[in-house]
Amino acid sequence: MAGIGIIGSQGRMGQAISAAAAEAGLVIAGGIDAGGDPLALARTADVLIDFSSPQALVSNLGAAVAASTPLLIGTTGLEEDHHRAIDDAAEHIAVLQTGNTSLGVTLLARLVREAAAALGPDWDIEIVEMHHRMKVDAPSGTALLLGEAAAKGRGIDLAKNSERGRDGVTGARAPGAIGFAALRGGSVAGDHDVIFATEHERIELIHRAENRTIFARGALRAATWLHGQPIGRYTMDQVLGL
Repeated sequence: MAGIGIIGSQGRMGQAISAAAAEAGLVIAGGIDAGGDPLALARTADVLIDFSSPQALVSNLGAAVAASTPLLIGTTGLEEDHHRAIDDAAEHIAVLQTGNTSLGVTLLARLVREAAAALGPDWDIEIVEMHHRMKVDAPSGTALLLGEAAAKGRGIDLAKNSERGRDGVTGARAPGAIGFAALRGGSVAGDHDVIFATEHERIELIHRAENRTIFARGALRAATWLHGQPIGRYTMDQVLGL
């Protein structure tokens, strides 16, 4: 593989990916930021990694499709329209979209799904996440990824069975709901706790990100894997062979 193109190259993740690539001996074909030309980058790279912004995603997808370049999307804060655009692009190129490129989080999501399926709806599920003070979206993409895993394990729709932003007299917890709580402060790279609670017992599945390097290494592994894959939409589970 000749090179990786980074969209959002001067952001926290873009810089971490560049450093991790240098450590691993991988070639960076180039990078762009706001105002840059994604098509020019796509034409020079073998695979693209996008950690920019939701507002730039449609343009980045268009560039990747025009250049027939595989695209890994790690941008969070995506809406339904973004996912429809990703589905459309995946009819022309290989696309992998994820709320978290950490290999540990990928495995955690699988464990959450299995636990939710095995324990049943009489176990309440709460997802608590904490990130640095500069993070702009909540719940985090990882928290939503874990929520989707829990919902899939139970065979329910997360959008119709989630509770967020509790404040004031909210009434009793809705049976079967998946709750979210978001904390912000300091320089926390990412902490996620998935709590299964029932009468007189509790199970907690926890992931602690101590450094952004883990996301960068996971993104590089996923991008390397994505290069050469057939047209389609992929997940981090497939990168790990889960």
